Amino acid sequence: MKHFTIRQFMDACRGIWHGPPELLEHPIQGVVTDSRLVKEHDLFVAIAGERVDGHRFIPGIYEKGALCALSQQKLSEPAGPYLLVEDTLQALKDGAEAYRQTLDIPVIGITGSAGKTSTKEMIASVLSQKYQVLKTPGNYNNEIGVPLTLFMIDTHHEAAVLEMGMNHFGEMHRLSKMVRPTHCVFTNIGVAHLEHLGSRNGILKAKMEMFDYASEDAPVFVNGDDDKLIALKDRAVTFGQKSSNQIWADQVENLGLDGIRCLLHAERTKTEVTIPLPGIHMVYNACAGVCVGLSLGLSMAQIKEGIEALKPLSGRSNILHTRRYTLIDDCYNANPVSMCTMLDVLDYALTRKVAILGDMGELGEQAEALHASVGEHLKALHIDVIITIGTLSRALYEAARTASPHALCWHYEDLNQFLSEAELLLKDGDAILVKASHYMQFEQIVTALSCKN
Repeated sequence: MKHFTIRQFMDACRGIWHGPPELLEHPIQGVVTDSRLVKEHDLFVAIAGERVDGHRFIPGIYEKGALCALSQQKLSEPAGPYLLVEDTLQALKDGAEAYRQTLDIPVIGITGSAGKTSTKEMIASVLSQKYQVLKTPGNYNNEIGVPLTLFMIDTHHEAAVLEMGMNHFGEMHRLSKMVRPTHCVFTNIGVAHLEHLGSRNGILKAKMEMFDYASEDAPVFVNGDDDKLIALKDRAVTFGQKSSNQIWADQVENLGLDGIRCLLHAERTKTEVTIPLPGIHMVYNACAGVCVGLSLGLSMAQIKEGIEALKPLSGRSNILHTRRYTLIDDCYNANPVSMCTMLDVLDYALTRKVAILGDMGELGEQAEALHASVGEHLKALHIDVIITIGTLSRALYEAARTASPHALCWHYEDLNQFLSEAELLLKDGDAILVKASHYMQFEQIVTALSCKN
């Protein structure tokens, strides 16, 4: 963290200080909500969660050198100094907002129904060719993760790339208030979170709340091939595969699961790049990287280096080569758009193709129909084996049997039942996609198949 004192945090969140007055001028080293991560001179935020109340861990943080705690409960016999506030989560956000306003670096905000993480990784890889970059770690894209990420920005960072997720109206507004993006990137408008947002138009409206606190002159970059985002074309730079976009790509060449090659068109130049991760969505991510890179003064040579230096993340389009299989580990999360995208990636494989798919959450009343739509998407592909797991995925299974009659199809209600029979269904050399919403715990499948002799 850059220099930011307890007093500055206290003033931002309107807290009441319980501790030595002279300590108020002490700078905070870091801000954490997990007591296990506390380090010397950190501020620990006690959040009262549905399962665990962080206040119970306050006494132990001082032994680890914590500077103070943030509490919404008055402590009768405190083991150390603390700030008392009405709501610790709101205080965390207020503190992050104040800290953000002490920073004078480009902050790129990324939102969309799918592809936020892979786009964030691409843009960060590009910008790293010129700047010291802080990027959203893991799944820190919500109202707890975003402020914690902001507090990670330190004096040596020259740019930050932040993923901004939401599933309710008003949430992006609150994230934008903290992030104050200087650049806005929109990946696509799909059907994730229909349960709360109602329609794709509702999703677009909720995503556009990013503009509420963006810089007045913030450049906006949108996927111009998206039928909803194209409505923003008059205020944005568009990117995609259509030549009508300002930044676009063609001559796309499949390199199997080793990646994809394409020709990028930008500022009257043509640059051939090899993206080291597979899937047509990576072409869109590369175009987004070009947009942000050019806006921040990178040359096309630097942008090319950044695209080709991209590394995969565990659980996010991560290609694992085991002795028996090639696994596409994309089991961190799923919605209909990302599920279809990753099936398209699997279709690039040059060996037998196996899709292991599970339930997708937060789809509301349309959940069954949207699962079926993924099964119907298989009609245009050549997937050899389709395995579905979970209650909702039965609709996907039934649709897949009709859409892809040449494929071998199996359905399991239970993950453990599938794991007990997996060796009977899979063959050496298979390319296997593993994808579902996080609560399905499909990382167990990745672990089990990675250990097969």
